[in-house]
Order: sequence, then C-alpha cells, then structure tokens
Amino acid sequence: MVLKTLNDKGLALANLSKEQRLNPVKVNRNGQSIVLTDDQMAELMAELAPTYQLLFGICYFTSCRVTEALQLRRQDIAGERIIFRARTTKTKRTREVKVSARLGKLLQEAELPEKGYLFPGKEPGSHLTRQAADLALRKACDYIGFKGVSTHSFRRGGLTKLYRAGVPLPIIQKRSGHASIANLSLYIDVDRHQVDAAGELL
Repeated sequence: MVLKTLNDKGLALANLSKEQRLNPVKVNRNGQSIVLTDDQMAELMAELAPTYQLLFGICYFTSCRVTEALQLRRQDIAGERIIFRARTTKTKRTREVKVSARLGKLLQEAELPEKGYLFPGKEPGSHLTRQAADLALRKACDYIGFKGVSTHSFRRGGLTKLYRAGVPLPIIQKRSGHASIANLSLYIDVDRHQVDAAGELL
C-alpha cells in the first residue's frame, strides 16, 4: 500500500513542469498547499458562500488552523479579540488574537448566531465539519481552476505575508500558536528570488 502511494505520487510529480517541481504544491493531497496572491485570494473569496468567506477569513487574518476556527463559539468573539480556547488548539494553550479592521468588516457583515458555535453543523449542538469546509473550498477552486489550494493555504498565506512584511518570527509564533519557530518556519513560503538576493548581502 505504501509502495503504491509512493509510486502514484512519483507519477504525479513526473507530470509536473520544471517550475512546479522546483516550487512543490499539493499533488493528489500530498505536499504543501500553495500561498495565494492577493488577487487570487479575492477571486476565491468572491466564489465562496458567506459562511466559508468568514471561516477562511478567520483562518487568514488570525493565522489559526481551520479546526480551531470551526470550534469557535459566539462568546469567543470578545470585543476586539478572538479567543482560541486551550481545548481547541493543537498546543493546548489558550491564545487571543486582535480582530483586524478587515476581519472586523467580515464579522460585521456576517449573520452570526446569538449563541453556540460560530459555524453550526446540521446536528443540534454540533459545528461544521472540516470535511464540509474542504469540500466547499475544492468546489470553488475547481470552478475557478486553482490547483494546489487546501484549507491550510489561508493559514500559510497569512503567516507568509506577515513574514514578508518584516514581522519577527517570535511575534508570528505568538500569533499562530506554533510550538516552536522551527515548526513555524515549515509553514512560511520563501520565494526563490529572496534566497538568491540573500547572497548579495554577504
């Protein structure tokens, strides 16, 4: 089974262009999700239903995991902050993220429930599933023609944009909730031109 998976991945990678092999993205759900440009982000968000616009907007603007956003409750939006409770985070630590102006606009325009989960599921007392979010995203991407996008693209995109804006890694780590800077660095997309330009600083 493992050998078949590796062979399938190898065939998929062999069919990629040289540029795609140098900048790997998800292939058959393997590899890293791509980081969307601002224009791609706007196009994708316009194609999503309001519920998913808010969900992925929270992931992007707070650098949270999609599972953390799905488990948010109405009371977790406290004034100008979103609280990610320890029980819902991978590191089991509570963290707070200030609501930015653009995220605040999304929240104001959304029809938020008065209580319970921010993204309620079909069953009473449940929240929307990750599978449902993934399906909605894949449908929108298939319609537009985007490849290599996953629910992780929003978290990766937010973290990468902060890094490229010059925000120090310890501050980004505090915001994202990564256990270590080493783990955080795996999420950040480093452009090949940045690597090339670094040599000129020596």
